[in-house]
Amino acid sequence: MPRNLDLTALRALVAVNDAGGVTRAAGLLNLTQSAVSMQIKRLEEGLGLEFFSRAQRKLTLTPEGEQLLNYARKMLELNDEALSRMTDTAFEGELRLGVPHDIVYPQIPRILKAMAAEYPRMRINLVSCFTSKLKEGFARGDYDVILTTEAAPGEGGERLATRRLVWVGAPDGNAWQQRPLRLAFVETCFFRPIAQAALNGAGIRWEIAVGGESEQVADATVAADLSISARMDGALPTGTVAIDGANALPDLGHLDICMYQAGVQKGEVVNALVTQLRCAYGDAQCCLRVIAGDRASEGDDDFSGRLTAAQ
Repeated sequence: MPRNLDLTALRALVAVNDAGGVTRAAGLLNLTQSAVSMQIKRLEEGLGLEFFSRAQRKLTLTPEGEQLLNYARKMLELNDEALSRMTDTAFEGELRLGVPHDIVYPQIPRILKAMAAEYPRMRINLVSCFTSKLKEGFARGDYDVILTTEAAPGEGGERLATRRLVWVGAPDGNAWQQRPLRLAFVETCFFRPIAQAALNGAGIRWEIAVGGESEQVADATVAADLSISARMDGALPTGTVAIDGANALPDLGHLDICMYQAGVQKGEVVNALVTQLRCAYGDAQCCLRVIAGDRASEGDDDFSGRLTAAQ
């Protein structure tokens, strides 16, 4: 009697390989680590083969695993296509997006609105926090896509743009002229040590005007001309402006806006989200390359694939 391969186990095999480990695969599949490990074990026992080499605590595919991986991708693609064709749930599911506080506005609301209009059955769950926490969550498999603001992209990251870090204050304010200079940064803000180091290097005395982790409180003190802060050019808090006093304050240098993709969710919807992010945050040349790539993809079966919720 013919035997059948378990598609759920095959999906676990693909996820572990693409995510680089059981921990991230479990997060992306919304399963426990033990459940993912059991699916891989069941698949190996059913075929009497080992698909991962576990030497040095790092999972790598064996030759048999690489061969099965190719079949698994084709079988899952056909399975997902059949489900989307035979039901009315095309483009239904969830994408998890993480974006730092300081670059959410104004781009992210526009992107979410456009995605909701194009894919009304698709949910995009947005989480906004600091880059360090986003990268920690990404490593655990908590997100499908994240943006970061950092000195340079880390492993697997894509640089979207390089922007100046600028001092910000209230319109027509004079807080930037006071000494000691009062700063408004939450404790874990990535920009805080950069600003403090620049002021120390310029011999300018400073003090922290607010504490805690409330971005709203920090932004309010800046807008009230009680302190100043630093933000990426083009992403300033409401009620603040870039300070026109560069000769009196030290240069803060540049930072990169980077994007990281987990690579487990695939298909038209995640491609559309990534394209929107590249166009919204990248420079003009980046956007032109994205548009050209999309046009070249028209008619490509892979590009028009359906995205379904991970089982």
